Amino acid sequence: MIKKIKKLFVTIISLLIFGVILLYATGNEYIFKAGKLTYLQGKITANIDDYKDFDARIIETSTTPHLWKYHEDFNKTPLTKILKDKLDELNSAGFLIVKDGKIVTEKYFGNYADASLTNSFSMAKTYTTMLLGKAIEDGYIKSLEQPITDFLPEYKDNLFAKTCTIGDLSSMTAGYNWNEEYYLPLNETTKSYYGKNLENQLLEINFNSTSGERFEYKSGSTGLLGIILTRATKQTLSEYLSKNFWKPLGMEASSPWTLDNENGLEKAFCCVSARLRDFAKMGQLLLQNGKWQGKQLLDSTFVAKMTHPNTLNGKIKHPIYGYGTWTDYNYKPQFYSMVGFLGQRVICIPSENMIIVRTGNKSDKKNKKGVIPGVETYIWVDEAMKMMKN
Repeated sequence: MIKKIKKLFVTIISLLIFGVILLYATGNEYIFKAGKLTYLQGKITANIDDYKDFDARIIETSTTPHLWKYHEDFNKTPLTKILKDKLDELNSAGFLIVKDGKIVTEKYFGNYADASLTNSFSMAKTYTTMLLGKAIEDGYIKSLEQPITDFLPEYKDNLFAKTCTIGDLSSMTAGYNWNEEYYLPLNETTKSYYGKNLENQLLEINFNSTSGERFEYKSGSTGLLGIILTRATKQTLSEYLSKNFWKPLGMEASSPWTLDNENGLEKAFCCVSARLRDFAKMGQLLLQNGKWQGKQLLDSTFVAKMTHPNTLNGKIKHPIYGYGTWTDYNYKPQFYSMVGFLGQRVICIPSENMIIVRTGNKSDKKNKKGVIPGVETYIWVDEAMKMMKN
């Protein structure tokens, strides 16, 4: 009996060793970091506070931050019961309503407060597209129609990549062969989040369909856009974001942008961690058509293109995405939104001159009410509208 137990023990150890060797041999050693930061902490996926666990580059802000003005009725209108219950249910961190450029409602939950930084997740895709607009203004990139192979010669022999434009990466119509999966340990998205060589990973994945024909939400497309911006501007994304938006907007705090390694590449599809009020400023800039305190920080024509559905000449039956933003122009009121994993949202409602920001730990994908992911997106809109009427 003892011999059988010893033999079983040796077999198990051998299999574990073989498994470890196999993971390293196949370039999947990132799984150890992923497991350490999720399962070993009682979680099943990434979380809004994990910026502390990664290398990051700091997006510097100005020495004199611009502080929001508060409405004369600040926090006087209570959250509706539906709104409060849903915010509690989804383990929210913060909730903010800005109307006519002034904060009307600002709430924090649990251990979170006004100085807390939380992960934007895919809301950073909107930032990356805003940087694309700025790079076009600055002459680093010719236009949305410029071929990606001008900056990514690694794809010069791929027939599908030859037809792909830089704009296709931003509008999620690139035909890039990426699997968008957030919970399985061994997959491209998890590897891009926890891995150590993002550029190599992205450039090893090919294009497998003609660009510009259908919408397919893929984080890897924004990752490639980040590489293009870095190569075109010869600046890091953090430097370019700081110079063009963080400092001019007078963000209240400098913010970390997660890297793949100590001196590596920003995860362009993800992971700018900021304060609730600073997230709101990026939305307010879009709502004001790129203008801030009399200065045009981003071309208004580009903002309009970003924030309206990309119809691809009518090839998409239900257009829901512009360039870097989700849109719902069939809803009342019409709105567009930055959207991040676990329910991070900056929702812009032009007709009401209003912004809604929500950060937190969960999203509710059940009973989808409209085209934007997460039924709670529509709850935030509906209930905020009720509050403003009151």
